[in-house]
Amino acid sequence: MKNKLSKNELIVEGDINLSEGRKKWLAEEVDEATKDLLAKDAQYFLHQALSTPCMDVLAHAKGPFITNTSGKNYFDFHGNNVHQIGFSHPKLIEALKKQLDQLTFSTRRYTNETAINFAKKLTSLTPGLDKILMTPNGSSAVGIALKLARAVTGKYKVLSFWDSFHGASLDVVSVSGESVFREQMGPLMPSVERIPPPITYRGIYENNEDKALEYLEYILEKDNQIGAFLAETVRNTDVQIPSKKFWKAARKLCDKHDVLLILDEIPIALGRTGKLFAYEHFDIVPDILCLGKGLGGGIIPQAAIVTKSEYDRFNHISLGHYTFEKSPMGAAAALTTLQIIEEEHLLEHVVYLEGMVQATLNDFQHKYKIIGDIRGLGLLWGIELVKDRTTKEKATAEAEAIMYECLKNGLSFKVSKGNVLQLCPALSITTTQLAEGLAILENALEKITKS
Repeated sequence: MKNKLSKNELIVEGDINLSEGRKKWLAEEVDEATKDLLAKDAQYFLHQALSTPCMDVLAHAKGPFITNTSGKNYFDFHGNNVHQIGFSHPKLIEALKKQLDQLTFSTRRYTNETAINFAKKLTSLTPGLDKILMTPNGSSAVGIALKLARAVTGKYKVLSFWDSFHGASLDVVSVSGESVFREQMGPLMPSVERIPPPITYRGIYENNEDKALEYLEYILEKDNQIGAFLAETVRNTDVQIPSKKFWKAARKLCDKHDVLLILDEIPIALGRTGKLFAYEHFDIVPDILCLGKGLGGGIIPQAAIVTKSEYDRFNHISLGHYTFEKSPMGAAAALTTLQIIEEEHLLEHVVYLEGMVQATLNDFQHKYKIIGDIRGLGLLWGIELVKDRTTKEKATAEAEAIMYECLKNGLSFKVSKGNVLQLCPALSITTTQLAEGLAILENALEKITKS
C-alpha cells in the first residue's frame, strides 16, 4: 500500500532511513562482509519505518562505544536511551550471572527476593510513590498506567500532547501524538484529547507558556471525563523542556480537576537529566511514574510503574498480568543499575559534564549560523539546525549530511524532527571521551556548512 505520509511527517521521530544519504552510506561506507550480513537481515526481518534498512552490523558494545564487525568504534550518543551506565557494565554482567545460577524465572502467584529487593530500593528513591508493578517494556508500562487511571478516577478520557511519544503498541499509539505511528492503523482507542506542547523555540504559543497553561486549564474545565494527563516530563527526541512554572501549575490543575498526572520518563530517567528522575527538577510528584529502557542496564528489557499506595485498591483488576511481571533477571538488572548509579556517583558526574556540554554548544552556536537553538539538561541535548535564524526554516538536508559525516568519523546520534541533532551519550562517559565526540561533531558542522 502506498505510504500517505509526507517526508516531513516521516522525520518527526527520526532520520529518513530510505534517503539518498542512507543509500550512499551503504554503498560506500560498509565492507562486503557487512553488506552480506545486512542483506540477510533484510531477508529475514520485517521492514519498518525508522529501523530498516540497517546501516551497519555490530559485534560489541562497551562503555560509551558500539563496535562494528570490522572493528570500527562509534561513540554512541543515541543508545536507544538504555545506556545510562554504559554498555556491558561488568558489575551488571556479574550480577546477572549470579542470578542465572539462582533463579531465572518467577511463576505467577509466586514472588522472589530479588524482585522484592528491587521494589524496596526503587520506592526508597521516589518519596510519595511507594507501590510498583514490573513489566517487560515501556509501552506496557504506559498501558498499565492508563488502566490504573481509569480505575482510580472512574473517568475514561486521556489528555496528551501533540508530537508526544509514549510507545509503539496500538493502545499507546492511540494516546501518543506522532502521526507516523498511526499511519494505516485505522480506528484507534477513542476518547483522547491532544493539546500543543509548551515548546520554546517554534511552538504555536510563541514562547508564551502562560498561553499553554490557559489552554490546559480550558480543556480540563470543559471536559470532566478526562481522568489522565499523560506527558513526557521532558520531551526526549527533540529535547523540549517545559519550565518549573508550567509543571507546578499543571500539577495544581490536575489536582483541581481530579485528573491523574502520568509522567512518562521511560527514556529520560535514571540520571539522564542530572537527577535520578526528571520531575525532581520541577518540584512536583506525579501520580504515576513510568520507567523503562535503561532500567535494565542496557541488557535486560525491564520497565515499571511507580505509584501511590492509596491507589492500591483494585485487587479484582488485572492491571498488568504480564508473564515476566516479577522477573528475577529483570529485577537483578534494575537493582544493580540503581546501585551503579549511586556507587559511581553518576548524578554528580552528569551535572559536571552538563556545564562542559553547555559551554561547548554555546561556542558552536556562536560559530555556526546554522544552529538556531540549543537546549538540554544533564546529558540530553538538542541542537536545532535552521537555514535562517530569522525564518527558522528547518535545515533538514544539512542535518542528515552532518549525521552521516559524523558516522564516518565514529559518532552516532539521532536526528529528530528532521533538523534536531539529539545528543544522548552514556552517563559514564569520561571528560576526554565526551570532548572527542563533540570534536567530531564540530568538524562535521564546519565541513557541511562550508560545502
